[in-house]
Amino acid sequence: MTQRKSKSSRLILRLTHGKASALAASLTTEASFRLADNSTLEVDEAAESTVDLRARWNTLMRGLIASERVLDLGGRFDE
Repeated sequence: MTQRKSKSSRLILRLTHGKASALAASLTTEASFRLADNSTLEVDEAAESTVDLRARWNTLMRGLIASERVLDLGGRFDE
């Protein structure tokens, strides 16, 4: 079986969140990102293949989901 070659791939994720700066902090070691303003986070990912980009996407999403869940827990202790 011959493995297919794919070109390098890139994705840009732009999300709006009330605590975008906290989410950005959670990505410091994971991805290239920038805060467009206090509520908009833009993540830029690139990889040599679509398979690698998919793996990076999965890691990025797991990190963001975990961070958001932790942020949600924080509000429960403020009451």
